Amino acid sequence: MYEKIQETASWLRQRMTTNPKTAIILGTGLGQLASEITDKNEIPYTEIPNFPVSTVEGHKGKLIFGKLGGIDILAMQGRFHFYEGYSMKEVTFPVRVMYELGIKTLFVSNAAGGMNPKFRIGDLMIITDHINFFPEHPLRGKNYPTGPRFPDMHETYDKKLIKLASEIAYEKKIRVTYGVYIGLQGPTFETPAEYRMYHLLGADAVGMSTVPEVIVAHHCGIRTFGISVITDLGGFDEPVEVSHEEVQEAANAAQPFMTEIMREMIIRSESVESDKKENYNTEHPTEKWK
Repeated sequence: MYEKIQETASWLRQRMTTNPKTAIILGTGLGQLASEITDKNEIPYTEIPNFPVSTVEGHKGKLIFGKLGGIDILAMQGRFHFYEGYSMKEVTFPVRVMYELGIKTLFVSNAAGGMNPKFRIGDLMIITDHINFFPEHPLRGKNYPTGPRFPDMHETYDKKLIKLASEIAYEKKIRVTYGVYIGLQGPTFETPAEYRMYHLLGADAVGMSTVPEVIVAHHCGIRTFGISVITDLGGFDEPVEVSHEEVQEAANAAQPFMTEIMREMIIRSESVESDKKENYNTEHPTEKWK
């Protein structure tokens, strides 16, 4: 796998027209932020060596190098999911490549079902923590020397970036909520009983992505910010049926608000230092891993 990561990173370096330190993973119905990117160099996943291919409607499947608000960025328009049949190594492969390309900050978005009774459809939930309910762990197997064998997970989501997002939302008068995201394999949406169980476990929103990518980013010393669009609600007295089309519709309606926050965060985030006293990736240890 290491050789494939290196091969892909080398291939992309030869085609990069910018030098991004910031990356974004755009999830279901949230790819519109890509239209804000200027000086684009778009590369379809199908052309990138060793890259998986997104099979889900609403995930366009392009890697974009360009600028957002004058900042060099790398954007994934479409992600990969465990339920598509990919292994966790494949799901998180792009994050490993990002690390090799020098990414220091990762912004992750997703669509999620809300279980907190205070939430409304269309709310933006800033992720403060997560619960990993995937059946396979992305760090299972030989340890990549980008981080320790047993990484601490107390601050997986960067506190300073959360504070920055809160300030921007307040300035822009955008309603945001905060909560814990639980990641599941899917592809089924949750039953009413499952919604209630996950909420009892401490989760406020549930989805089928994000957690594996964030774990690997954290292991690489990449600081991370996550945000969910609440596209449906469950676990309450009245069961509500949900479809993928309805999820996309709700995500699309929330796009302008998410775009506003993410754009401002990317512009301002490069001046925000991480709370972490040490980053695992300062010496780029995989260069020594042959």
